Amino acid sequence: MSIKENTFGAEITSEDIIDTLGFFDDWEERYKYIIDLGKELPAMDDKKKNEHFLLRGCQSQVWIDHELKDGVLLFEADSDAHIVRGLLGMVLAAYNHKTPEDILAFDIEGYFQQVDLVKHLSPTRGNGLRAMVQKIKDTAAAA
Repeated sequence: MSIKENTFGAEITSEDIIDTLGFFDDWEERYKYIIDLGKELPAMDDKKKNEHFLLRGCQSQVWIDHELKDGVLLFEADSDAHIVRGLLGMVLAAYNHKTPEDILAFDIEGYFQQVDLVKHLSPTRGNGLRAMVQKIKDTAAAA
Protein backbone atom coordinates (compact mmCIF):
# COMPACT_ATOMS: atom_id res chain seq x y z
CA MET A 1 0.00 0.00 0.00
CA SER A 2 1.58 3.26 -1.04
CA ILE A 3 1.29 6.49 0.87
CA LYS A 4 -1.32 9.17 0.34
CA GLU A 5 0.51 12.21 -0.96
CA ASN A 6 -0.23 15.58 0.57
CA THR A 7 0.68 19.19 -0.20
CA PHE A 8 2.80 19.74 2.92
CA GLY A 9 6.37 20.55 1.94
CA ALA A 10 5.37 21.29 -1.67
CA GLU A 11 2.53 23.83 -1.59
CA ILE A 12 2.51 24.44 2.17
CA THR A 13 6.09 25.22 3.20
CA SER A 14 7.77 26.02 6.50
CA GLU A 15 8.23 29.59 5.22
CA ASP A 16 4.46 29.87 4.62
CA ILE A 17 3.77 28.73 8.18
CA ILE A 18 6.32 31.16 9.65
CA ASP A 19 4.73 34.02 7.67
CA THR A 20 1.17 33.09 8.61
CA LEU A 21 1.89 32.61 12.31
CA GLY A 22 3.54 36.04 12.30
CA PHE A 23 0.16 37.62 11.52
CA PHE A 24 -1.40 36.44 14.79
CA ASP A 25 -0.99 38.49 17.94
CA ASP A 26 -1.78 35.84 20.53
CA TRP A 27 -1.27 32.14 21.02
CA GLU A 28 -4.96 31.30 21.06
CA GLU A 29 -5.15 32.41 17.41
CA ARG A 30 -1.92 30.55 16.61
CA TYR A 31 -3.29 27.33 18.15
CA LYS A 32 -6.45 27.67 16.05
CA TYR A 33 -4.30 28.07 12.92
CA ILE A 34 -2.20 25.02 13.84
CA ILE A 35 -5.37 22.95 14.41
CA ASP A 36 -6.73 24.15 11.04
CA LEU A 37 -3.43 23.14 9.44
CA GLY A 38 -3.96 19.63 10.78
CA LYS A 39 -7.38 19.49 9.12
CA GLU A 40 -5.58 19.82 5.77
CA LEU A 41 -3.64 16.58 6.35
CA PRO A 42 -5.36 13.72 4.53
CA ALA A 43 -6.49 11.00 6.93
CA MET A 44 -4.32 7.91 6.97
CA ASP A 45 -5.95 4.65 5.98
CA ASP A 46 -7.18 2.86 9.12
CA LYS A 47 -5.27 -0.26 8.00
CA LYS A 48 -2.05 1.69 8.66
CA LYS A 49 -3.06 2.77 12.14
CA ASN A 50 -1.24 -0.14 13.71
CA GLU A 51 1.89 -0.93 15.73
CA HIS A 52 4.13 -0.92 12.65
CA PHE A 53 3.52 2.79 11.93
CA LEU A 54 2.91 3.93 15.53
CA LEU A 55 5.40 6.48 16.83
CA ARG A 56 6.67 5.90 20.36
CA GLY A 57 7.22 8.86 22.67
CA CYS A 58 4.01 10.77 21.97
CA GLN A 59 1.21 11.38 24.45
CA SER A 60 -1.33 11.01 21.63
CA GLN A 61 -1.34 8.26 19.05
CA VAL A 62 0.76 9.23 16.02
CA TRP A 63 1.36 7.14 12.93
CA ILE A 64 4.00 7.92 10.28
CA ASP A 65 4.70 6.18 6.99
CA HIS A 66 7.14 7.13 4.26
CA GLU A 67 8.17 6.33 0.74
CA LEU A 68 11.30 7.26 -1.22
CA LYS A 69 10.21 8.35 -4.68
CA ASP A 70 12.45 9.93 -7.32
CA GLY A 71 15.08 10.78 -4.71
CA VAL A 72 12.73 12.57 -2.31
CA LEU A 73 11.02 11.33 0.83
CA LEU A 74 7.24 11.50 0.98
CA PHE A 75 5.61 11.23 4.38
CA GLU A 76 2.10 10.36 5.44
CA ALA A 77 1.16 11.03 9.04
CA ASP A 78 -1.89 11.10 11.25
CA SER A 79 -2.87 11.47 14.89
CA ASP A 80 -5.92 11.02 17.06
CA ALA A 81 -5.48 14.57 18.48
CA HIS A 82 -6.31 17.74 16.53
CA ILE A 83 -3.41 19.83 17.82
CA VAL A 84 -0.97 16.98 17.12
CA ARG A 85 -2.25 16.69 13.53
CA GLY A 86 -1.43 20.40 13.22
CA LEU A 87 2.04 19.87 14.65
CA LEU A 88 2.51 17.04 12.15
CA GLY A 89 1.51 19.49 9.43
CA MET A 90 4.16 21.92 10.64
CA VAL A 91 6.81 19.18 10.64
CA LEU A 92 5.77 17.88 7.21
CA ALA A 93 5.88 21.42 5.80
CA ALA A 94 9.59 21.36 6.64
CA TYR A 95 10.42 17.77 5.64
CA ASN A 96 7.95 16.35 3.11
CA HIS A 97 8.95 16.26 -0.59
CA LYS A 98 12.62 16.78 0.35
CA THR A 99 15.77 14.76 -0.29
CA PRO A 100 17.24 12.90 2.67
CA GLU A 101 20.19 15.34 2.57
CA ASP A 102 17.87 18.37 2.71
CA ILE A 103 16.00 16.83 5.65
CA LEU A 104 19.19 16.23 7.61
CA ALA A 105 20.47 19.74 6.83
CA PHE A 106 17.25 21.58 7.76
CA ASP A 107 17.46 23.61 11.00
CA ILE A 108 14.26 22.39 12.65
CA GLU A 109 15.12 24.00 16.00
CA GLY A 110 15.57 27.35 14.27
CA TYR A 111 12.19 26.86 12.55
CA PHE A 112 10.47 26.16 15.87
CA GLN A 113 12.23 29.16 17.46
CA GLN A 114 11.06 31.47 14.65
CA VAL A 115 7.44 30.57 15.40
CA ASP A 116 8.10 30.56 19.18
CA LEU A 117 6.51 27.12 19.38
CA VAL A 118 8.20 24.88 21.94
CA LYS A 119 7.70 27.11 24.99
CA HIS A 120 3.95 27.14 24.24
CA LEU A 121 3.65 23.35 24.33
CA SER A 122 3.29 21.17 27.38
CA PRO A 123 6.42 19.12 28.18
CA THR A 124 4.73 15.93 26.92
CA ARG A 125 3.69 17.62 23.63
CA GLY A 126 7.24 18.95 23.26
CA ASN A 127 8.63 15.44 23.74
CA GLY A 128 6.16 14.13 21.17
CA LEU A 129 7.21 16.83 18.72
CA ARG A 130 10.87 15.86 19.20
CA ALA A 131 9.95 12.19 18.66
CA MET A 132 8.25 13.08 15.33
CA VAL A 133 11.30 15.02 14.19
CA GLN A 134 13.68 12.23 15.26
CA LYS A 135 11.64 9.58 13.42
CA ILE A 136 11.81 11.62 10.20
CA LYS A 137 15.55 12.33 10.62
CA ASP A 138 16.22 8.62 11.28
CA THR A 139 14.22 7.76 8.13
CA ALA A 140 16.26 10.28 6.11
CA ALA A 141 19.55 8.96 7.51
CA ALA A 142 18.59 5.41 6.54
CA ALA A 143 17.41 6.35 3.01
